[in-house]
Amino acid sequence: MIYITRRERFNAAHKLFRPEWSDEKNLEVFGKCSNPNWHGHNYELFITVKGDINIETGFVIDLKALKAIIRTYVTEALDHKNINLDVNFMKNKMASTEVLAVAIFEQIKPHIQIEGAELHSVKLYETENNFVEYFG
Repeated sequence: MIYITRRERFNAAHKLFRPEWSDEKNLEVFGKCSNPNWHGHNYELFITVKGDINIETGFVIDLKALKAIIRTYVTEALDHKNINLDVNFMKNKMASTEVLAVAIFEQIKPHIQIEGAELHSVKLYETENNFVEYFG
């Protein structure tokens, strides 16, 4: 078993809030992340795939295929978008980094399997100091 990781980047806006809460309650719980005018991040996404090395190619997964999967199912949907409003796979979900990482995992897992590998993890950096990692 070997692991390989692909990094992608995207920029997106979001806010953390619960519509059923008052502005005061949202501010208390989510702080400045509940700004009514949104805020943005330069996200870094790391997709790690695992599997056996194909004897013919020397690959676990063709990195061109992995890049295409990530771009088609994740970065094209997220880049320069409002996560709360524009991203179909995030509809009716809290736009936290944790929830976003799980949603990204769910978006790409079936497409990685088609390529003969297995999705190991999604690591998503929201800032240089804050990131999450999800293993499914």
